[in-house]
Amino acid sequence: MRGLCFRSPTPSLPPPPRTPRAASPVARRLSDSSAENVVESSAAAIAKWDPESRSPRARVASIFLEDRAEALQFLQCVHDLRKAMDSLPSENSGSEMLLQGQRSMQIAMKRLQKELYHVLSLDGACLDPGSISVRSSGSICDSDSGGEGLRPPSMATTDLRSIVECMISSGYAKECIAMYTVVRKWVVDEAIRRLGVEKFGASQVKTMDWEVLEVKVKLWIDAVKVAMTSLFAGERILCDHSFFASDSIGELCFAEICGDGAARLFKFPAIIARRSTKSPEKIFLLLDMYAAISENWLEIESMFTFDSTSGIRSQALASLVRLGESVRAMLTEFKSTIHKDSSKSVVAGGGVHRLTVYTMDHLYRLAAYGNTLAEIVADWSPPAKPSLPEDYFEGSHSDEAPAPAISLQMAWLILVLLRKLEGKAEQYRDVSVSYLFLANNLQHIISKVRASNLRYLLGEEWVARHGRKLRQFAENHERITWGEVGASLPEDPRAAISPAEASERFRRFNARFEEACGREATRVVADLKLREEMRASLERKVVRAYGEFYDAHWLTVGGETSGATSIKYTPEDVGYYLAGLFSESAVSGIESWPSPSPSPAFSGSSPSLSSGRWHPRTQLRESLVPRGIST
Repeated sequence: MRGLCFRSPTPSLPPPPRTPRAASPVARRLSDSSAENVVESSAAAIAKWDPESRSPRARVASIFLEDRAEALQFLQCVHDLRKAMDSLPSENSGSEMLLQGQRSMQIAMKRLQKELYHVLSLDGACLDPGSISVRSSGSICDSDSGGEGLRPPSMATTDLRSIVECMISSGYAKECIAMYTVVRKWVVDEAIRRLGVEKFGASQVKTMDWEVLEVKVKLWIDAVKVAMTSLFAGERILCDHSFFASDSIGELCFAEICGDGAARLFKFPAIIARRSTKSPEKIFLLLDMYAAISENWLEIESMFTFDSTSGIRSQALASLVRLGESVRAMLTEFKSTIHKDSSKSVVAGGGVHRLTVYTMDHLYRLAAYGNTLAEIVADWSPPAKPSLPEDYFEGSHSDEAPAPAISLQMAWLILVLLRKLEGKAEQYRDVSVSYLFLANNLQHIISKVRASNLRYLLGEEWVARHGRKLRQFAENHERITWGEVGASLPEDPRAAISPAEASERFRRFNARFEEACGREATRVVADLKLREEMRASLERKVVRAYGEFYDAHWLTVGGETSGATSIKYTPEDVGYYLAGLFSESAVSGIESWPSPSPSPAFSGSSPSLSSGRWHPRTQLRESLVPRGIST
């Protein structure tokens, strides 16, 4: 920057573009007398706008804002003066005429510096980068006339480029660049501040409450969007337009203008990521920040592509890497949290464990960041294949197309949870409750998977496979709890047997059925669909078998005085009881809620359960006695 500012104008730079005006009287090579005349006439025209003169108009007014025609004449005057001075004999460098020209040129540059400040300080709408013909070839006149696919620049941006090119071609690049960068840098820094991006040190962030940090992170995410789509992009376009004649100067100005603001913006995530935390819930803040940088990475690379802005790219990349490392560390911590859970208390009735609720809620939210997580864990060593169940790999992914790292990580986290739940199931003394506990928790897991992006990460085969495991748990629970009820009936319910044996079968069924209902009434089935499936299975196996036995033998038993009292339920009553046990209003729950205490499984005139024993109400019992049988 310093070298560019202090060296003489680059000979290869094109002359400032001509705007429509009267033809210049200056020839390509002026004679000495003509050059002297131009110097004298230019001195008079320039002196009128001397910013240090006593004229209030010259001190306060802006030529470009007050009289554009006069502004164009002023630029032409400076252009002619420069040519005239070039034509004066170089050996007579101390001549009065050359000194007068130099004084006039200095006055003109001070005037243009002031005009540059006026234009750069205009309302942002006047310098709207969207209206600038970016990198258009040709002069400003060409841009003004419009080109195919390009919009003509606003008057302010046209003036800006005219002033910049005039100052640089006159050898005053240093003064031009200094004014341009000071004003625009203030604009950018002020915009960054208004967007809520503050300058923090690691020590400040370390002691800051997370609630405060969350607010600042949300402001930062919004600021990144605005900065990349509007603020930095606008300054890049404005620099490209203003310094169209010199890419190198435009690049350095852009770096000077946006460097501090961009560095502050992209340093903030790295500071947040360095703050250690063992709370897995904070991972979502880091994921949001990672996504904000990752989604704008192509723009970051293209916008800060110069060597002079390589530090900004490096800072953004460093923050991205640091955020990724912190996310991976928090995933590891989350897995450790599941594995280290040491709660010994069992869930009443075999309901859903709070560890299951906590884990799946967390994974449910993580799955919403599927693309971001996939990018973060792409190069992260997945769990070793032998440490996962072999059937996880069967039918899901072939060796030629291995599972994505994110899918393996999610499957591994759920596997850790399932292994932990198996250990907790062993704490139940009643094996049937252990199976119900596993069924309830696996149903909760599958429901969360189906309702989130986990379904796409894990695949339909995973859902189907664990659905089969769920049915096995439910069937084992049913077999242990209700097996004796079915065994109380003959293998062939319609087979001919004596009235005494039939009566004994009815009494045995009553006892086993009431015991099973009493046990089931103290247990929970948290999921409505699972309750319905369990009820339907029992209706097929218990109600149907009892109905066949009842239809075949109730008249026979009813004819026996001693056997009449052995029939307590019709098949419809048995179905009604089962429907009550597994109804939506029956006992069900999740451990994160207050655990329900045993309550009646039926309402109204239905039988009730108390302390695990069966107590049918007298009036209902009478209504259950088959017609034609006296008690």
